[in-house]
Amino acid sequence: MKLENKRLRSVVIGVGSALPKLCVSNGDLEKQVDTSDEWIVQRTGITQRYIAGEGETTSTLGAAAARAALAKANCAPEDIDLVICATSTPDYTFPSVATMIQAELGIFGGVAFDLQAVCAGFVFAVATADKFLTSGSHKRALVIGAETFSRILDWKDRTTCVLFGDGAGAIVLEAQEAAENLEDRGVLTSQLRSDGRHRAKLYVDGGPSTSQTSGFLRMEGKEVFRFAVGHVTDVMRDAFTDSGLSAEELDWFVPHQANRRIIDASAQKLGIAKEKVVTTVQWHGNTSAASIPLALAVAVEDGRIKRGDLVMIEAIGGGFTWGAAIIRW
Repeated sequence: MKLENKRLRSVVIGVGSALPKLCVSNGDLEKQVDTSDEWIVQRTGITQRYIAGEGETTSTLGAAAARAALAKANCAPEDIDLVICATSTPDYTFPSVATMIQAELGIFGGVAFDLQAVCAGFVFAVATADKFLTSGSHKRALVIGAETFSRILDWKDRTTCVLFGDGAGAIVLEAQEAAENLEDRGVLTSQLRSDGRHRAKLYVDGGPSTSQTSGFLRMEGKEVFRFAVGHVTDVMRDAFTDSGLSAEELDWFVPHQANRRIIDASAQKLGIAKEKVVTTVQWHGNTSAASIPLALAVAVEDGRIKRGDLVMIEAIGGGFTWGAAIIRW
């Protein structure tokens, strides 16, 4: 019998999440902003979100999610040699959130850095960690998505402030030897894109080199919706082509949780059945780079995503940046 060729594959061995203490309903926002529960639900599917309070930052939420992921993976801090944190809302301009989490968890070896691709950040971080692990240079990675978007919202702008929430999610990836087939666990493919011509459609109007402030989020909602539905499916199609898989073979589709209408339209365009779509935007709002790992944590915890399942993750963020990956869980 011919032996199958072996290679390293990045396998998910643990997932964790963390949310702020304060949950803010649409009804709560009605008291602060000229909006209504009906308006928000109809356009976005969001019913509530979590908002960071005093003492809660991107790094504290990220560390809590990472600690939970380590526990699920039965890993100690010394087992981790790579920490990547996807975020657009760091505690400080520098040092990176990843190094702060690294220190908080007692990880004293390896390398830690942030990755900024806005809402697509977690997909980009998974793809980046996969390159490190499959090259053989590193053994285990903490991949974190953590955000406190409430700190860059203009709370007088009802078109944006109702959309976003805070939170963090994390996975532990481990380099494991696998056969060259689609049945073995791990990241099977990742597809990433960027197009900087669309900056003005979704951006923050501040920064150290311009206004010397953190600024506020600005968005052309209709343009973002149009681009998301019209273009993000290209990376999903490329992921299917590269892996040789099809939408019908997926067990779960876990997209960026930005807007229920975008999620539904993207799934329909690719022929992904509604019952295979994991949706948590109703509980968390748009948590940017944290949204996919938060959704993964929910679906693993409630028993939907199981070992061996075929999972696609997908996101689009400011820039524009967008990407997709297929993982055998």
